[in-house]
Amino acid sequence: MKHNYLKGICGLLMIALVIVSLPKTVMADAEVKEEDTSYDRYIAFGEDLSKSEKQKVMDSFGITKSDLKNYKTIKITNKHEYLGDYIASSVIGKRALSSVMVVKTEKGSGVHVTTDNISYCTSGMYTNALVTAGLEDAEVKVTGPFKISGTSALVGAMKAYSVMTGKEISEDTMDAATNELVATANLAEAVGDSDKAEQLIAAAKEKVLSQRLTKREDIKKAIESSAKELGIEVPEDEVDKLVTMMQKVSKVDVNVDALKKQAGEIYNKLKDAGIDLSN
Repeated sequence: MKHNYLKGICGLLMIALVIVSLPKTVMADAEVKEEDTSYDRYIAFGEDLSKSEKQKVMDSFGITKSDLKNYKTIKITNKHEYLGDYIASSVIGKRALSSVMVVKTEKGSGVHVTTDNISYCTSGMYTNALVTAGLEDAEVKVTGPFKISGTSALVGAMKAYSVMTGKEISEDTMDAATNELVATANLAEAVGDSDKAEQLIAAAKEKVLSQRLTKREDIKKAIESSAKELGIEVPEDEVDKLVTMMQKVSKVDVNVDALKKQAGEIYNKLKDAGIDLSN
C-alpha cells in the first residue's frame, strides 16, 4: 500500500497559511524579516537548520550562498500550540527543518510542486490544497536536509506567496485547505493509491464548486460518482469525512476554470483516465 503512513500528517503543512492572526487550529508560523513585494523569488528556511543542514537544503534548491541576494528569505518556525486537532506534536518533532522555495511564474502557467526528502505528502497533495488556498502561477519546491515529514514547509510557501503578491488568505480558506490536505492523506491510506486519491479530490472538488453544491447529500453524490468514474472503492467513514471537508471547500471563493488551470497536471491525469470535466 502506497504511503500507508500518510494519515493525518499532511494536514499540518497548510495550517498557518499567511494570515496575520492565526486560528487555534493552525500549526506553525512563518516570520518575515521585512515586508517587501519587490521580489518574485522567495525561500523559507526552517529555523532550526544547522549550518551544514542549511547547505544541504541550498544544494537541493540548486543555489549557492551568493545566489541568496536574489531571493527574499523567510524563517519558518514550529509552534506546536497551533496543532489543534490535526496531529500529536510528538509526531511533528521539535525542530523546524523543512524549507521551501517559491518562484513566481508567468500568468497562466499554473502551480507546480516538487519535493525532495519529504516523506509524507506527494506533490499532487500539496498542489490540490495550495490551489484551494489561492496560490497561482508558481514553482514550489519543498525540501529537507534529510528525510523529514515537512510539517512546516507549506507555512513558508504561503507566507512567501502572500508577501510576494500582497494577498491574504482568510481563516476559513486556510482551514478548508488544511482539511483538504488531511483528507487526501487519509484517503490515500484508505484506498492504497495516492494518485487516485489526488484525482478523486480534484474531480469531486470541481463538481462541488462548479455545481455550487452545499448540502451534504448532494456533495456525497458528487464524491461517490467521482469515485465510481475512477474505479475507487472508498470506505463509508472516509466518504463522510470527505463530505465534511468539501462543505468547507464549497465556501471558498475559487474560480473553477482557474482551479483546473492551476492544478493542470492533476486534471490532465483525470482526462487520461477518461474523465473530462470540461464537459
